[in-house]
Amino acid sequence: MQKTTIFAAMLFVITTVSVAESEERVLLSFDKPDSAKPWQTVNDGVMGGRSDGQFKINEDKKMEFFGTLSLKDNGGFASVRARGGNLGLTTDEMIVARVRGDGRQYNFNVYAQRNLGGYSYRQSFQTKKDEWIEVELPVSKFMATWRGRVFPNEKLDPTKVSGLGILLGDKKAGPFKLEVEWIKVKKAE
Repeated sequence: MQKTTIFAAMLFVITTVSVAESEERVLLSFDKPDSAKPWQTVNDGVMGGRSDGQFKINEDKKMEFFGTLSLKDNGGFASVRARGGNLGLTTDEMIVARVRGDGRQYNFNVYAQRNLGGYSYRQSFQTKKDEWIEVELPVSKFMATWRGRVFPNEKLDPTKVSGLGILLGDKKAGPFKLEVEWIKVKKAE
């Protein structure tokens, strides 16, 4: 009787892990030759600033977002954004990103407009210097922002999310670097 119970419990654990893994899907990885194609930088130069944010896919097949944040001439942000068509998100999911940073706080943005204009829906995440971490961002917790101001009455419709991005705007001038290994979606816990 005890052997049957242990076997049934093991089977349940294996089945649960398999179901959980099957509900996870990769939004973006950087292991294909055209991985950089949907990405673009948008820095504070659009407002007269002087920040220099760039990105590249490195030899380890990870995206590096790097540069120098400047606070001169109304500056103060650097970002990288990707367009990808409808991402098929739901309110009961979370975005998970595997990142290695420099100890700074970054913002993860999602966009529900085709041209990536208008509101960006944002969550902040803290990096640990030179350490790989997985950042979990529940879809239901993204807040509408526009030019740095929060609009709490504007709610995200996750079915319309068509782009995402990472922004640095922590008001600390100087060099920065964030590596991203992958961005996935899974059911919120």
